[in-house]
This record gives sequence, C-alpha cells and structure tokens, in this order.
Amino acid sequence: MELFVTLGLFVIFCTVLVLPFAVKKIEENLEVFLFVCGVAALTLAWDLPPMDGETTGWTADIVIEALTSPLNIASVGGIPIGIVQIVLVVGILIYCFHHQMESAINKMVESFSLKVIVPLLIIVLGLVASVISAILAAIILIEIVNSMPLPKEGKIEITVIACFAIGLGAGLTPLGEPLTTIVISKLSGDPYHAGFSFLIDTIGIYLVPAVILLGVLGLIALKKRKTDESNLKCTVEREELSEVVIRAGKVYLFIMALTFLGSGFKPLVAGYIDMIPSAGLYWVNMVSAVLDNATLAAAEINPSLSLTQITSALMGLLISGGMLIQGNIPNIIAAGKMGITSKEWARVGIPLGLALMAGFFCILFIPAWLGFA
Repeated sequence: MELFVTLGLFVIFCTVLVLPFAVKKIEENLEVFLFVCGVAALTLAWDLPPMDGETTGWTADIVIEALTSPLNIASVGGIPIGIVQIVLVVGILIYCFHHQMESAINKMVESFSLKVIVPLLIIVLGLVASVISAILAAIILIEIVNSMPLPKEGKIEITVIACFAIGLGAGLTPLGEPLTTIVISKLSGDPYHAGFSFLIDTIGIYLVPAVILLGVLGLIALKKRKTDESNLKCTVEREELSEVVIRAGKVYLFIMALTFLGSGFKPLVAGYIDMIPSAGLYWVNMVSAVLDNATLAAAEINPSLSLTQITSALMGLLISGGMLIQGNIPNIIAAGKMGITSKEWARVGIPLGLALMAGFFCILFIPAWLGFA
C-alpha cells in the first residue's frame, strides 16, 4: 500500500510540474488546479502510517490550518494579519490613491534614470523584505514595475528577478516570511537556541551578495531592452474594486492549495530527510519550486540536523522558490497582478534558478571537498 501511495504522490507531483505548461485552461485556472491536486495528495497520504506521532492525510488541524493560514501569518496588537488582508487592503489603498501614486512614480522617473531605479528597486526591496515582509515588498514591486514604460517582456524579466531577490532577502529574519518564522521556532531549543539573528548569522553571507547580484542582473535585463528614456511617461492602471477583491480571493485559494499539497507530501519528506547528505538535500529542495516552502521547512528542519544540513536545506528552498509561480508567495502576488503566465515565468525563472543553484552549490560544497574549508 505504501508503494502505491508513493507512486500516486509522484504522479501528482509530475502533474503539478507539467500540466500548467501543457494545457492552457489549467494555466489560466492555476489556483483551482493546484487546489484539486492538493486535495488528491492529502487524500492519498491518508493511507500512510503516522510519522513522528503525527497523523497523515486529512485531519481537523490541517483543514483549520488551510482555512486560517492565508489570514494569519502574524499578529499586531492581537489582530491577525495575513496575506489576504494585506493584498486586499493595499489594493484598496492603491485604488483610492491612484493619482498620487502615478504622480510619485513619474517624479521618480523624471529625477532618476531607469538604469538607476531598476537595480536599486530590486536590491532595496530584496533587503527590506526581511523587515516589511515579502508580501508587502512584492506589492510595492509590482505597482512600480507595472507602471514603467517597458514592453511586457521587460517587465516580466525584471519582476521575476526581483521576486527572486525578495524571496532570498526575506530569509534574513523571522519577519520575512512564514518559512523563516517556522525555522526559528523549530531551532529555538538545544543545540542551536536560534534567536532573531540566527538566519543572518547563518546564511546572511550568501543571501546579501545574492540580492545585490540580482540587482545587477536586473540592470542587464533592462539594458538588453534598449529603452528610449528621452520621453518616458509612467502610467498606473487603475483596477476596478471587484478585481482587487477577486485577486485577494485567488491568493486565498492559492495558499490553501499549497497547504494541502505540502501536507500531502510531508510524510514522505520527513521520513527520509535525516538520511540525505547536505549536498543531496540542497538539490532535493528544488521541489520548493512546486510545493510550499514553509511546509517543506516544517517537515525538514529539526535540531538533529547539522548546521551544514540546515544551511543547505534553507539555501535550496529559498533559491528554487523563485523558479515557478507556485514556488513563493511574492511570485503568486506578482503573477496574479501582472497577468504573467506559468510559461512566461518559467522562461525566466528556471534558467535563473538553475544558474543560482549551480553557483551556490560551488560556493557551499566544492571548497570543503577540496579541503579548503
């Protein structure tokens, strides 16, 4: 039975990975498709035996988490703050202050060249995402990029690069995204006693240069478009309020779907994680391009792992999360707002993600193998 379930989950994983690129209807309704796949994965996992005392498959806790997690990622003054509320409230604010925003962006473009604005936008939002959250950083990003006088291909390239930067930068503190909050919580006891600065101390040396590098790549992507800046005029498109509400609803369904998918695959991940060497764990975590990286972190990260394994796992999760739309929350928000399809995102995200994965693999592992670290 376990073999049947494992094969079934593998088929679902391949389906999630392939069909959004092969079937246009699925690409246009990605949230519903992922939700259905998540339900199927969780139903299949019901037949797996409990792992580490946790029941697999459908439980009341998983249903409650799926219903509430999009609405509650933090608490301010006892009031729950979640992805959906942020997307909805900021969308309404942008609707109300549309003209002021358009004026501010035009003044910025008049004062500075796009060759200055684009790399700084990527670097600054990437680094401050660890403080203001990846969600808010993504919303700011898309409003600025969407208004820039660039062809759609140029906007897509800059958006994908910037979302990589935001996803990586958010990994610097437990404030950045759910993944980092989970990691600090899981490692707060012996032997690591992880506190607020644990992530900066552990992986900051890799993440900060990566964000800066992505800013440079954004500049290269802009120069490739050969934009004429002699008469630039930015236009901020004003959405209908109904579109703002629908987008928030789609984000809610998207996060629910990823919760179900991650929970369905969690028993398989948790069962083998301690046996995977650091280099293998790094590459295995490319599944973060498809599955919710917060759920994967919850399944993988535990105090029994070495610091090298933890570093490898986190870098693999954070980098590969930018490769596909469903890999990270900023990607979901940006693609939904800008109408970026799965194919369009993957055309930029997969080569960039693979290049970053290969580059950091060399930095993380080859010196040690050669006896230099």
